Amino acid sequence: MTVTHKALRIGVDVGGTNTDAVILDLTHDAPSPVLASHKAQTTPDVTEGIQNAVEAVLTKSGVDRTRIQAVAIGTTSFVNSLVERNADKLERVAVIRLCGPHSRLCPPFVSFPYELRAILEGPVFFAEGGLQVDGREISTVNVNEIRGFCAEIKRQGIRTVAISSIYAPIDHEFRQEEQARDIIRAELPDVKVTISKEVANIGILQRENATILNAALLSFAKSTVAGFQASTRALDLACPLFLTSNDGTLMTCEEAERFPIKTFSSGPTNSMRGANFLASLASGGLRKETALVMDVGGTTTEIGVLLPTGFPRQAGASHDLCGVSLNFSMPHVHSFGLGGGSRVRVDGDGKVTVGPDSVGYKITESLSFGGKTFTATDVVVAEGRAPGVGDASLVKHLDPELVEAAQARIRVMMELAIDSMKTSTQDVPVYLVGGGAILAPDSLKGVSKVHRFPFYDAANAVGAACAQISGIVDTFEDTSTRSIAQVRKIVEQRAIDKAVAAGANPDDCKIVESEAIPIACRFYVKAAGEWTAAPIVSGAAEGDGKSPELNEAGKSTATPSAAFNQTLALPTKDVTWNAADILSYKPTIKSGEWILSEIDVEWMATGCYILGCGGGGSPESKFLAVREIIREGGTVRIIDLSAMEPDGVLIWGGGIGSPEVSAERLVNEEYNEAVVELIDFMKLKNCVALAALEIGGGNGMINLVTGSSKYLDLPVVDGDFMGRAYPTGWQTTPNVYDTGDKGEMLLPCAMSSGDGSVTFMTKAKHYLDTDAVLRAACVEMGTHAGAAERPLTKAECELSMVKNTVSQAWRLGKAVALAKKQANLGNLGSILVDSLGGPSTAKVLFSGKIIEVSRRIYKGHTIGEVIIQALAADEEEDEDPDHPRQHFEGTMMIPFKNENLYAEHRLNGQAKVVAGVPDLISVIDAGSGYALGTPDYKYGLRVLVLGITAASQWTETQRGLDIGGLKAFGYDMPYVPIGTYVKPMSVIHEYS
Repeated sequence: MTVTHKALRIGVDVGGTNTDAVILDLTHDAPSPVLASHKAQTTPDVTEGIQNAVEAVLTKSGVDRTRIQAVAIGTTSFVNSLVERNADKLERVAVIRLCGPHSRLCPPFVSFPYELRAILEGPVFFAEGGLQVDGREISTVNVNEIRGFCAEIKRQGIRTVAISSIYAPIDHEFRQEEQARDIIRAELPDVKVTISKEVANIGILQRENATILNAALLSFAKSTVAGFQASTRALDLACPLFLTSNDGTLMTCEEAERFPIKTFSSGPTNSMRGANFLASLASGGLRKETALVMDVGGTTTEIGVLLPTGFPRQAGASHDLCGVSLNFSMPHVHSFGLGGGSRVRVDGDGKVTVGPDSVGYKITESLSFGGKTFTATDVVVAEGRAPGVGDASLVKHLDPELVEAAQARIRVMMELAIDSMKTSTQDVPVYLVGGGAILAPDSLKGVSKVHRFPFYDAANAVGAACAQISGIVDTFEDTSTRSIAQVRKIVEQRAIDKAVAAGANPDDCKIVESEAIPIACRFYVKAAGEWTAAPIVSGAAEGDGKSPELNEAGKSTATPSAAFNQTLALPTKDVTWNAADILSYKPTIKSGEWILSEIDVEWMATGCYILGCGGGGSPESKFLAVREIIREGGTVRIIDLSAMEPDGVLIWGGGIGSPEVSAERLVNEEYNEAVVELIDFMKLKNCVALAALEIGGGNGMINLVTGSSKYLDLPVVDGDFMGRAYPTGWQTTPNVYDTGDKGEMLLPCAMSSGDGSVTFMTKAKHYLDTDAVLRAACVEMGTHAGAAERPLTKAECELSMVKNTVSQAWRLGKAVALAKKQANLGNLGSILVDSLGGPSTAKVLFSGKIIEVSRRIYKGHTIGEVIIQALAADEEEDEDPDHPRQHFEGTMMIPFKNENLYAEHRLNGQAKVVAGVPDLISVIDAGSGYALGTPDYKYGLRVLVLGITAASQWTETQRGLDIGGLKAFGYDMPYVPIGTYVKPMSVIHEYS
């Protein structure tokens, strides 16, 4: 009998191995919503696999094809073309960055791997434009300048352009990116244009990266979508065709052609949305609970968080894809190497391992299918927990203890992954989906219940079929005249209106995500509702079309403008370092000067963030800027203080402002200009070197830019004036050795905005006023400036400088890199302690997982505390018996004010402070080896806490402790040193 339901929808999931299809009856109160499902092999021409799967479900269900309301497809085709570096599917991209005089030292493509850069990099242009954090224009868009760029783009035969602008996501008044797009369309009608504000959020480098990737895929997206459309026509389906997006909602074919990047993570999203639908179906209604969805495949398992709204929790602000840092919306997913095809082995010590290598889709190579490889599937078949899978008689010879040990290992892997994704200590339900879900036991630690709902192996296709329509508003709003709650309601209504305009049912359209960030006046709101079957209106703004002035101007006669990167020659292959390379590497020392290489700078950046103690800001943009100078043939030199000319002076300093603004206003000329202006102001003829204000965070790197041969060609001294990072500019060692309280060792200083404004401070009533006055001026400069401090003589540096901290950062970074390559992160704590001089000067204070974080903003500083709990015995990873790790009990509480202030160990009702400033306290991600800034702290992260004894400049006098100790932060606690300070070893002395 033919089924004649009206609300029938086909969902398709195109995976690397299989293409799944389902037909859902979405009619209200339908007794059996899942009418049919089918799994077909994915074909080289994906359209063939789609047709095979859809034809099968149509035949199985017997539905009238005219009753199909829509076909929704989830695909990995676009992201796979990037993973595979497929030049046939990717285009060269021209990039125009609207930034005025700012953000030019980290050009577009700077963070791309060589191999991807070689395929994608087209001409790069810096243009007038961009906004300050308060919404003012940095400069206006120059029409003739953009026309000149268009002439060069045409000359090079480029067919796609990416436009980015500083603070584009908050630009609702000037619409600078839209202006530039209109000019390009008038000049080059056949060129495709993507603007960054339609792709991603705050963080210009990551947003621009996402815009470039999207632009590179536009031609391939057009042909792929056309193929999908041809598939539905070949099946005699006259209904609309949609693709599913990263947020689990429908995209029109036109939207998918314009924004292929918004499909990159549709697979994990569809699995979570499908799990939500199947859970509601099994329960007879919406469950409205927070749950973890575990999608077990052939090689990997992915875990995501399903919110009570039925949508996945989104990832943090930044994440990597194909080696490129991005910040567009994606679900927060944790992936680990466990699947049905994972290989099971026993090493020489009798230890059982599962994965990460796998037979993948070749499951017939498993023992239970007549093959010769012992896999995770064989484990559950041998246990009798997978009826109908394989042949149990082929695995009955397996030792029961071996099977039990393998299952125990699978359980531990799942439980560790589950715990890393939880947001609290409460038990949560787990929804199992995917063909490999048979691996999971029926109960897991930290899980209230393990669910396997009917059709769980087709959840991805179900998620595609039940996708909704959404409206998203991500905006910065004025909250000076209205409360945050009032503004939030207004923004939420805008999101609902946007969803309804796109085709959502106004009766059930609701807010599914709403976040307000008061310090930035930023609101992110998403509304979603069921599709009404009305025509869907594209949700992204197309601009106002070509302006009349441009149309009337006719064809431009602009002269081609030279591209910023036209003379830059780069390798086409990425260099991969192994452990042997790291161990054999020797820095280049010539005539007592350390000539930095790319790898030196990379290791320094890693070490600087560790020495930042949770603050100091990320060194990434400074690292990229220095690396680019080296790649261009520039030279960056480090010297020991002893090599400084005795009659010369040294200028020290760094960036000042907000780390949040630094995410848009990337490193540029502001500090360079501050140094030059101070030299000119003081009429210095004997400035012979530079040094860092603080080694911690980004300021540990910025003098490498200024001192390079591209700029002042001055060596940077191996040392700094904090030995760490501190939140205020007066917490420096020259101030410790000042004989008064008026900041005479800090002044005069120069501060530059980087776009023409310079201010000098020559006197202060008290040293506390120096930072307050400079920060007030910095706000007027866009909350991002460079500050150069009073020149110091060699004798003054001998007294106050914390020596060899550049070398220290380098050694820490090298230690992390080696531990990662040797798969030895489990012993990272002891490795870092050794690199710092041994247990007499540094120690691992604690290790465990973060269980609680609280934060608040006060006078521009982030204040709060993090609590870390020791791991239980069954939560610990296996350890090397030859190098046993230190084990901890209880919890550790660390309060912070930008930087970590002290560490308090709590056990059995007793509390003891084990470290406090000026000693360094760094929290390090145990999974990656990289330091965490205080904004990065979140529940479930496994971390180690590293303590380092402060330099003697802070501890040998009471003034040093008053300025840099806990008293300066309002705590009445005595200073108890972690150990004895050990001066870091000089790289120059060791390798010269």
